[in-house]
Amino acid sequence: MLKSYGWTDALQADFAPFAAQGLQPARVVIQHRARFVLISEEGEISAETAGRFLHNASTTDLPVVGDWVAVAPQSGDGVSTIHAVLPRHSQFVRKAAGVVEKPQVVAANFNVVLLTTGLDTDFNLRRIERYLTAAWRTGAQPVVVLTKADLVEDVPAFVREVESVALGAPVLPIAAPQGLGLDALEAYLGPGTTAVMLGMSGVGKSTLVNALAGEARQAVGEVRAADGRGRHTTTHRELVLLPQGGLILDTPGMRELGLWDPGEGAAQTFEDIEALALQCRFNDCSHNGEPGCAVGPALASGVISRERLESYRKLEREGASLPRKADPAAEVVHRKLFAARAKAARRQQRIEEDGED
Repeated sequence: MLKSYGWTDALQADFAPFAAQGLQPARVVIQHRARFVLISEEGEISAETAGRFLHNASTTDLPVVGDWVAVAPQSGDGVSTIHAVLPRHSQFVRKAAGVVEKPQVVAANFNVVLLTTGLDTDFNLRRIERYLTAAWRTGAQPVVVLTKADLVEDVPAFVREVESVALGAPVLPIAAPQGLGLDALEAYLGPGTTAVMLGMSGVGKSTLVNALAGEARQAVGEVRAADGRGRHTTTHRELVLLPQGGLILDTPGMRELGLWDPGEGAAQTFEDIEALALQCRFNDCSHNGEPGCAVGPALASGVISRERLESYRKLEREGASLPRKADPAAEVVHRKLFAARAKAARRQQRIEEDGED
């Protein structure tokens, strides 16, 4: 049972200390607030976290769907107790909703990230860039899945457009109800492979899960004709074992993806801009008119679009703001640097204007 859910010899070695304590391995397949559904060697069991573990663990250390955990046998009420979470080889972290900014782990231990977006009225390249940044940050392989391919005429044109920003990630057009494109997607869902699905409500994640599973595992809702947005028909995270042996982790649609520390994910998503930035005269070039900037000419010639550059800058600002919020001194340094850059850009603009005159 565990092997079909991705259990490996490496996990067995990691689990050895817990086995010595009389604990058993299991994987989280459903999460309902404080209660979990696990898969163990005996099958499906219900569990909750042990009080001591809950007290000592940080928010990001608590179990999420996809985690491998160490559990004590079921108690008299038929509920097992989670005492530890095994080290994760990948995790998707976003900014938690609320006034206080803190990280939230959404899913763990996956090999592939399926970024789903619909080819309808809500298609947005900038959002795809944002999801790609989150996907590369996990360390897993992103795959862009273009759902609702039956609703547009020139599918290849959409694929080319997405490929221009999805550097290093395959782009697969899908029409799930008709079964179109599923074979190409299933190639990434081999036995023991776990894929997590990310995307907004209404893009067709639940429909795709049902098509891959060969049965109605998830409820499917309608989308608004005006903007293509849908309701959250998936209300919880669930790990589904597919007939071909792969596993797919469905997540509720997100109204907005708040990135937590874009870091290397942004560098991977915008590797074309990053490569040009290495050729800039100054290491701290903001690509906003500084002398010797290599990004400016690429922007002027159309090699890079202004929208893509602004998307890159936005992610840079988000990533830079995290350490500053925790360090007031870093915020002061940032403001001084921003002022110096703005002054240099204005000076360069005056020089260019005087030269034209």
